[in-house]
Amino acid sequence: MSMGKEYPQPDFRIFVSSLSLQAMIALGMVESPISGKKEKDPKQARFLIDTLDMIKDKTQGNLTMEEKHYLEEALTSLKLNYAKLVKEGGV
Repeated sequence: MSMGKEYPQPDFRIFVSSLSLQAMIALGMVESPISGKKEKDPKQARFLIDTLDMIKDKTQGNLTMEEKHYLEEALTSLKLNYAKLVKEGGV
């Protein structure tokens, strides 16, 4: 059922990237595609980071080394930026 636009096959990296991008938007690191502004939503950011942590725990032993590394890199970056937001009093 092709409607003209081809989408990539779903894979783990795309899934992690999608959640990471949502978290970066909530952290105010990236402009919201809706408002075009950088907006901070610490509760949403924390939820998304916790979701990625849960995925890391639930997929342990089932990821390729590349997938595991990609997830860990994303989590490290998001957690550091969340800590920075907290330190700045944004939470």
